[in-house]
Amino acid sequence: MIAHAQDADIFYTARGQGPVCLVLSAMGTAPYERQLPAALDERLRMVFVELRGSGRSTGQPAELTFDRLAADLEAVRRALGADRVAVLGHSVLSLLAFEYARRCPETVSHVIAVGAPPFGDMGRLQAAGTVFFEADASDERKQLLRENLARLPPDAPPGAVVLAQTPARFHDPRLDPAPLFAAATPGMELLGHVLGTLARGWEVTAGAPLRVPVFIALGRHDYVVPHVLWDAVALPGATVRVFQQSGHQPFVEEPAAFTRAVLDWMMPA
Repeated sequence: MIAHAQDADIFYTARGQGPVCLVLSAMGTAPYERQLPAALDERLRMVFVELRGSGRSTGQPAELTFDRLAADLEAVRRALGADRVAVLGHSVLSLLAFEYARRCPETVSHVIAVGAPPFGDMGRLQAAGTVFFEADASDERKQLLRENLARLPPDAPPGAVVLAQTPARFHDPRLDPAPLFAAATPGMELLGHVLGTLARGWEVTAGAPLRVPVFIALGRHDYVVPHVLWDAVALPGATVRVFQQSGHQPFVEEPAAFTRAVLDWMMPA
C-alpha cells in the first residue's frame, strides 16, 4: 500500500486488527514483519512503514527533517483512516518516533521505543557501550566477539559487521541472527542521514515536552545501547522496562513477555 505525501510516496504493509501501530523501518518491511511477535496482531493493527528514501518508498533521504517525517507519517495515518496511531521505533529510529509524537500529540497516542538511545551522539554511545561491555560481559561473550570481529575482512559491509556483533547485541551470544534480516533492503543513505544529521545533538529531553505516554523497552544484555544510560534520564510519562533475557531486540528474544508488557501498558484492564 502507498500513502501519498508531499513529493514522496510512502510504502507500507499492514496486518492484525485494532488500534494502529506504525512500525518505522529503514530496511524494508520484511525484517520487522518477521521480528515483531504475531501475537500483537490480535490486539493491534501493525503497520510497517518504509521511511522516505528507503525500500519501496520514494523521496530523497537527505531532504528528511523531523517536520517532513511527521508529514510523511501523517499521510500514512490518513491513508489508513485512523484518527490516532501509536508509533514504534527500534534503535536509532526510536528518535524519529519521539519526534513524530513531539510534533503531533493530537494524532499520536503512544510511543514504543525499543533499544532506544536517550541521545544521538554516536561516538558517545559507542564509548558507553564499550565501557559497559568490558565491565559487565562474561569472558565467554568477550571471547566470542573478538573471534567474530577477527574473521571479518577489512572491507566487510555494514551488514556483516552487525552480524559479527551478535555477542554485543543479543542475550544469546551464539545466536545466528542472519534469518531475522532475510530480504532486508538496507537504506544506507537514509541511515547515514539519520545518524549523521538528524541524530547530531539530539537529546530525548530537549525540545518541547513529550505529551504522550512512552514505553521504553531495553535489553539487559544490550551492549549497543546499554540500559544503564536511562538511569539518569528524567522523562515524564515514560515507563521503562528492562527485559532480563534480551539484548538489542527484546521483541525477538522475549516475544511473549514483550507482547504482554506492551499490551498491558497500552490497554490496561
